[in-house]
Amino acid sequence: MNLLSPSVKLGILGGGQLGKMLLQKAADFNITSFVLDPDEDAPCKHLCTKFFHGSFNDYNAVMAFGSECDIITIEIEHVNTDALFELEKLGKKIFPQPNIIKMVQDKGLQKQFYAQLQLPTSPFYLIEKAREIRTGKFPLIQKTRKAGYDGKGVKRITDANDLKNAFDEPSVIEDCVEIEKEISVIVARNEKGEIKSFPVVEMEFNAEANLVEFLFSPSSCNNLIAEEAQQVAEKLIEQLQMVGLLAVEMFIDKNGKVLINEIAPRPHNSGHHTIEGNITSQYEQHLRAIFNLPLGNTSCIDCAGMVNLLGEKDFMGTAVYKGIEDVMKIPGAYIHLYGKKTTKPFRKMGHVTVTGKNIEEVKNKAEKVKRIIKVVA
Repeated sequence: MNLLSPSVKLGILGGGQLGKMLLQKAADFNITSFVLDPDEDAPCKHLCTKFFHGSFNDYNAVMAFGSECDIITIEIEHVNTDALFELEKLGKKIFPQPNIIKMVQDKGLQKQFYAQLQLPTSPFYLIEKAREIRTGKFPLIQKTRKAGYDGKGVKRITDANDLKNAFDEPSVIEDCVEIEKEISVIVARNEKGEIKSFPVVEMEFNAEANLVEFLFSPSSCNNLIAEEAQQVAEKLIEQLQMVGLLAVEMFIDKNGKVLINEIAPRPHNSGHHTIEGNITSQYEQHLRAIFNLPLGNTSCIDCAGMVNLLGEKDFMGTAVYKGIEDVMKIPGAYIHLYGKKTTKPFRKMGHVTVTGKNIEEVKNKAEKVKRIIKVVA
């Protein structure tokens, strides 16, 4: 089968901004694309060959959608894996594979997998109810095992008084890491077993929203730490035998130790800059991987940064982007709006990539973009 034939249909579960950017690259390869999303006005709606309105959590909706596709991928993990297992039995190619999606949906299973492979991660234990949280050591981080996303489902428990606010549901309890840097490595693997990772990137978070606010590539961490982080990501995708793109978010602690935080088996916020900043973007690499094509060169073209455009704190309603024209005057600034009609506090509404000859130049541009653009209603 010629995988890039227009007769081969790619199905994407999820029609948000990640799917939109994936479709923009798929158009270059003349790929026939189907999208399933519960939002009738999803960002992907007018870019795909055929749009299906329905829930990617619904077994019947995913089965009906998948029956029309040859290759199925995701732009969000929270999909119906029972349907994906059944579609796989029917001969559909599902990438990432359903067993990996199911594991990633459960942060407890993720942590157990790292421990089993002796991959570096912070010490942890699992609980079913809040009363099982051990009080001998604070601070702690509690993460609900399922449904957490974009900083939701995470609590810092500073002392015994905070226990009354803990989630009373199955959770991972982690030691609180003294973090020096938060980094990410995006790695890809195709069916032939070829593996390539992107250079390490460094992330800065919005403390209030617990979302990435800035990203810089390459990271300022030293070469030995960068090599170790890439090796960890490559070992992880190889041990998973995963096909597709895997984002591995990591901490560097105060002692220079690299620790896996979480993974996402799909294109990721920490790879948006690759569209302008790298020879191959994360979206092209994901398509190359799932279509079993040679993986692309991941080298940086320039130093790059990314500014997430989040909805302003006090605004909700039809989105208005203030400052766009002024940002367009900045050399090496690239605006990506996600096509979401309404904004709300801290909603991801778009991003701006900035490029430059060095990280200092990139950081100055990123700070300028952050000051200028405001997403209001």
